Amino acid sequence: MAKKLPLRMCTGCGEMKAKKEMIRVLKTPEDEIVIDSTGKKNGRGAYLCCSNECLQKAIKTKGLERSLKVSIPKDLVETLEKEMMVLESGRKEGI
Repeated sequence: MAKKLPLRMCTGCGEMKAKKEMIRVLKTPEDEIVIDSTGKKNGRGAYLCCSNECLQKAIKTKGLERSLKVSIPKDLVETLEKEMMVLESGRKEGI
């Protein structure tokens, strides 16, 4: 029997995708917001497609804030955007 792929919904576009294809944004128990590249850290997670477009949508619609149950300061949004650009370019190059 084939193993079931864990699916997650993107907080930006609302599409269901395989967990491995997505990026996890995490609110740690210390209330820090970080990108969890391993997908295994403790805390409340929200998933995003690996695109800046979905990150923008999630910020604009406050989907990310709702999922993480915390308001996201502007400087943190900029950090997330930078990290997303690095991840996005890395995925396109096949890293």
